Amino acid sequence: MKTMLLAVGGNSLIRAGEKGTIAEQRTNARRTAVQIVRLIRGGFRIVLTHGNGPQVGAALLRSERGASQVPGHPLDVCGASTQGEIGYLLEQSLQTELQQAGLHAPVATVLTQTLVSADDPSMQHPSKPIGPFYSRADAEERKRLLGWEIVEDAARGYRRVVPSPEPVDIVELEVIRDLVEQGVIVIACGGGGIPVVLQHGRLQGVEAVIDKDRASALLASRLGADLFVISTDTDYVYLDYKKLTQHPLRQVTATELGDYARAGHFPPGNMGPKIESVLRFLRDGGKEAIITSCENLCQAVLGSAGTHIFPDHNLAEIERNAELHLPVGGR
Repeated sequence: MKTMLLAVGGNSLIRAGEKGTIAEQRTNARRTAVQIVRLIRGGFRIVLTHGNGPQVGAALLRSERGASQVPGHPLDVCGASTQGEIGYLLEQSLQTELQQAGLHAPVATVLTQTLVSADDPSMQHPSKPIGPFYSRADAEERKRLLGWEIVEDAARGYRRVVPSPEPVDIVELEVIRDLVEQGVIVIACGGGGIPVVLQHGRLQGVEAVIDKDRASALLASRLGADLFVISTDTDYVYLDYKKLTQHPLRQVTATELGDYARAGHFPPGNMGPKIESVLRFLRDGGKEAIITSCENLCQAVLGSAGTHIFPDHNLAEIERNAELHLPVGGR
């Protein structure tokens, strides 16, 4: 049985134009679960990761506004809280869909810590915006009282920024691996994982966020996943995105995709980290990665949708076998 690591984006739970209520998130989680159960029927073992951007922003806002009555929470604890919150919604949705499909497969959320380096350059140069927008006066007050780093968004106001260090290791890796081998559908690395550093032999949470796709690529590589799939808000990776010359990539080698990235086709704040993550997965020995929309997950895995990225030699083998009408790896 093949193992797939599926990284679902924030739009899988909170879609454009929605407020992010629990009812909305539950409905969206059910839609995602339907797709995942179809993949399980297709013979895949699933490890599921997810984003938490809107949820952790809301958790920070609740913590800040309630600080006059109860102690506030730091960013790492808010990240832990949202892992539990989102894991609960996804677990329950998957359990419901599995039951309706007549399938028995346990589902478990693993509260995941992701190790980062205290010497990561980003620790000295925070750049990842989080939380709500503030007026200039409010932002300067928080900077003075709380030591926040603040950046200006010309259109919407001022916002806090925090470091976004590179993931180095997954603390709960062995637990996740054992569960997968026992047939458990595992939800892990929510929001990229809780960022922790090793200080004097002890793990310590830090005020930072980890890119979800980078952490997912690391987990996929460490688990030896057969397939790494990123679900996002577009059906394909596009060249010249949103231009008159826009066109989708359907099958591409890692080398070709790297060349497109260096040519500036994938902005850092949008598709860039996803491209970087699949290239890392393939560089570390992965055999195939797919980027597509949640709605097209099953079609993409079957090969009829989405952007499929291969190591250079794998794509050559696939094309050769297709000409011979053989399955991949066939003789």
